[in-house]
Amino acid sequence: MVTLQDLIHHMELGAGMHYLNRTMRLILCVLSVLVLVAAYDLRAFRNMATQEAMDSAQLAHNLSEGRGYSTLFVRPLSIYLLQTRRLSNNEGIASLQSSDTGQLKIDHPDLANPPVYPVLLAGLMKVLPFNYTIPQKEKRFWGSANNFARYQPDFLIALFNQVLLFALVISAFFLARHLFDLQVAWLSAVVLLGTELLWRFSVSGLSTILVMLIFLGLVWCLVLIEQETREPKWGRRGLFALVAIAGALVGLGGLTRYSFCWLILPVLLFVLVYTGRQRSVLGLTVLLAFLIVLTPWLVRNFSLSGMPFGTATFAIIENTSISSEDHLERSLSPSLLRPVHNSFPFLTAASHVFLNKLVANSRSIVQSDLPRLGGTWVSGFFLVGLLVRFRSPTLSRLRLFLLASLLVLVVTQALGRTKLSDDSPEINSENLLVLFTPLVVMYGVGLFFILLDQMELPFLQMRSVAIGLFGLVTCLPVMLAILPPKIDPIAYPPYYPPSIQDSAFYVKDDEMVMSDIPWAMAWYGQSQCLWLTLSARGDFSAVNDFLKPVSALYLTAQTADHWTQSGDWKSLFLQTIRVLPVDGSKYPLSINFTLGEHDGPSFVFPLKYLQAGWPSQLLFTCRERWVNSR
Repeated sequence: MVTLQDLIHHMELGAGMHYLNRTMRLILCVLSVLVLVAAYDLRAFRNMATQEAMDSAQLAHNLSEGRGYSTLFVRPLSIYLLQTRRLSNNEGIASLQSSDTGQLKIDHPDLANPPVYPVLLAGLMKVLPFNYTIPQKEKRFWGSANNFARYQPDFLIALFNQVLLFALVISAFFLARHLFDLQVAWLSAVVLLGTELLWRFSVSGLSTILVMLIFLGLVWCLVLIEQETREPKWGRRGLFALVAIAGALVGLGGLTRYSFCWLILPVLLFVLVYTGRQRSVLGLTVLLAFLIVLTPWLVRNFSLSGMPFGTATFAIIENTSISSEDHLERSLSPSLLRPVHNSFPFLTAASHVFLNKLVANSRSIVQSDLPRLGGTWVSGFFLVGLLVRFRSPTLSRLRLFLLASLLVLVVTQALGRTKLSDDSPEINSENLLVLFTPLVVMYGVGLFFILLDQMELPFLQMRSVAIGLFGLVTCLPVMLAILPPKIDPIAYPPYYPPSIQDSAFYVKDDEMVMSDIPWAMAWYGQSQCLWLTLSARGDFSAVNDFLKPVSALYLTAQTADHWTQSGDWKSLFLQTIRVLPVDGSKYPLSINFTLGEHDGPSFVFPLKYLQAGWPSQLLFTCRERWVNSR
C-alpha cells in the first residue's frame, strides 16, 4: 500500500523530482527561445529584400487563391520559351499570331521556381489571416500610426521560417546526441540558435531553412543506413526503405531548390561505398526514388517550355561574357538561345566561358565563403575536425559524404551564380554552403570537447566556465543584432510597400504593368508585371503591340542607379529628368522618344502621363488614371 509519505518522498527525491526538473528545464528553454524570437523580430526584422523571396510569396498567393501554379511576375524569357515550344509543336506562325502565345491574357505559368516552398506558403496563407492590403495609418501592423514599418504577410512568412528554424535546431540536437553525446547536443543547439546568419535567413522569406531541414533529414537517413549495414536491426526491407527515403529526400530537396539535385551524386557514392554486397541494387533504389519524385515536375516544365527546369535551366549562362547580369531573362528574343533548340552546338563553343565562370567564382568561394562556412567561427573547428580520427565509424564515414557534398556544392554554386548573388551577396538562394551549418556546428563542437578533455584545468568548475564562454562567444553576433541601433525594417531602396501598392491601385486587375522590380509589384501590388525589357523600341513594342498592352510603367531608384546600363531606357530617363518638376506633381508628359545613337524612325512612347516621386519612383500611364481610378 502506497502511503502519503511515500508519495512525498517520490516527489521530493525520487523519479517525480527528476521528471519535474526536466519539465522545468524544458519550460525554461521554450521561454528563452520565445524571448529571443520577440527580441530579434522587434529589433532586427526586415521586410523582404530579395527577388526570390517576393517571387515565391506571390506565387504562393496565386496558389492559395486557386489560380494554379501561375505567376504575376512575367519574365520576357518565359514568354520566349512558351512561344518557342508552341512553334516546335508545329502550331504554325499564323496560329501563333492569332493566339495568346505568351499566355499574358490568362494566368501565366511559372517557369522559374520549384514547387515545394510555394505550396507550403500557400497552405500557410490558407490557415493564417494574411492581410495583403496595407491598412490606413491608424491600423498599421506593428508600427506607428504615422510611419509604415512592417508588412504583415512578410512578418507571418518570417514566423513560419522561424518555426522551421526551431525544427532544424531540435533535429540537430537529436542527431548530435546520436552521433556524439548529450553535451555536444546541447552546446550544438545553443550555437545554432546563436548563429545570426540563420536568423537573417529566417526573416528573409527564402526557402533556405526548409532546404537545410531536408538536408539534415537526408543526413539522418545516411547515418541510419550506415549503421543498419554494420549492425542489422530492421532487416533487408528496412534497409531498402531507408535508401528509398534518402533518394526521395534528394528529390524533395530538388523540388525546393533545383541545385539540391546535384547531391544525388554524393548520396550515390555513399551508398555504393558503404552498403556491402547489395550496393548495386541499393544504388538503383536511391536513383529510382529520386527520379520518381522529381520526374513529374520536369515533365511539366518540359511540356510548357521545352526545358526541364524552365528559365532556371540557363543559370549557367547568366553572369558570363555571353549573357551579362540579368540580360538573358529580360530578353524577349535571345539570339544566343536559338542554337540551344538545335542540339546545343553553342555549348561546345562556349565551354571556355563556363570554365572561366567556374574558376573565377570558385576562387571567391575558397577565399571568402569556406573560411566562414556556416556563418560562425566554429567552422574553424569543423575544418580541423575533418582531419581528426573519431572512434565512431559512423562519424568517419559520414565525413566522406560531407567532403563529397562540399565539393559538389562548391562547383554548383560557382557555375550557378547569377546577378541574384550580386544584389544580395550572402542572403540569397544561391548560397548553398549554408546548408552545412548544422553539421559544421556538430563537428566543430565535437572537436571542442575533444580538446577540452585533453586540457589540464586548475579546478573542475573551470570546465563549465570554458563551455559557457564558448557558447557565449559564438552567440555574440545574434546578441549584437538585438542591441541598439535598431535595424530599419523597411528594405529601402528600392522597396517601399505602400508606394508600390499605391501605384498598383491605378491598374485594373486584367491589365499589365512593366517595372524594374516586377517581383515587388507582383507581391506587394498584386498586379501582373513584366520585367523591364532590354530595349524600349524593340521589345517593348513587341509586347505592347502584339501580345498585351502595357498599361503602366513603374520605375524606381534601382533603374536610376543603373541607368547607364539600361539600353534604350536611358533616353527615357534623360528626357524625363529634363522636364520633371521639383514638386513631384502629376501631369501629362508627351515624349517623342528617339533612340540615341541610331538613325531611324522616332518612337513615340505610348505612356504619356507621369506621376513622379523622384528619385524613389516614376509611374508612367496611358491616361490620367489618378483622376478616375478604380
